[in-house]
Amino acid sequence: MNINYIIGVVGAVGVFLFGCVTTINIVPEFEFLVNFKNLINFFDAASILITIGCTIFIVVASFPGSMLKSMPKHFKIILNNKAFDPTTYIDQLVELAQIARKQGLLSLEEKANEQQDPFFKQAIMLIVDANDQDKVRGILENDIECMSARHDAAAAMYDKASSVAPAFGMVGTLVGLINMLKSMNFEDEGGASSLGTSMGTALITTLYGCILAHVVFGPVAQLLRNRDSEEVLCKEIIVEGVMAILAGENPKSLKERLLTYMAQKQREMGDE
Repeated sequence: MNINYIIGVVGAVGVFLFGCVTTINIVPEFEFLVNFKNLINFFDAASILITIGCTIFIVVASFPGSMLKSMPKHFKIILNNKAFDPTTYIDQLVELAQIARKQGLLSLEEKANEQQDPFFKQAIMLIVDANDQDKVRGILENDIECMSARHDAAAAMYDKASSVAPAFGMVGTLVGLINMLKSMNFEDEGGASSLGTSMGTALITTLYGCILAHVVFGPVAQLLRNRDSEEVLCKEIIVEGVMAILAGENPKSLKERLLTYMAQKQREMGDE
């Protein structure tokens, strides 16, 4: 479970709500006041409709339905913090290298059928079938590039929502200001007194747009790219590993070479 994401989002919302209901005065004397009734000042149904509704429909208009259906899967991915562990792949590749040196490449077919990772299984089967090194590397690297492009397209959907939400927040503000100016009448006694209330309502949409962009959509896009980087790293390790096995490299030197893909601290943890 990605605890950092949950703590970050819940913490940001909590601090925001806390700031909405508290008043802190330093002079002439320190005062700390909490008024939960202030929360009603930050709720406006029309603002929610304009900001959230328009953002959702623009995203729907900009991306295919297949990508929109994958949104629950995207949240599952960002919440899973241990999907790609380089040390696990390195250990498996070293084991495969030992088997290949003792029993030959054909003996790896059974290990390939045990793999849950389709890319890892494909990589092993390519060398079992005695394909040319350039052909094996070309197929696997092309697979990585296409996968990364798909992941970038998914993250772009949340980038789009993150950029659209503040824009419609401003649109909602303009709508509120126009309605406020149209209905303003200084001849009445209550005309000028309602100015502050109307202005506050008009600005709420901008607030909603900023929250959607920076608390909801922005972190999701960044985490999807982080997961893509982690998966690409593991697949690059697989490519280098199977190429070394195909070349008959010593398992010990193979492990040392694959560990260079990881940070020094991760290498030490892997050795332990």
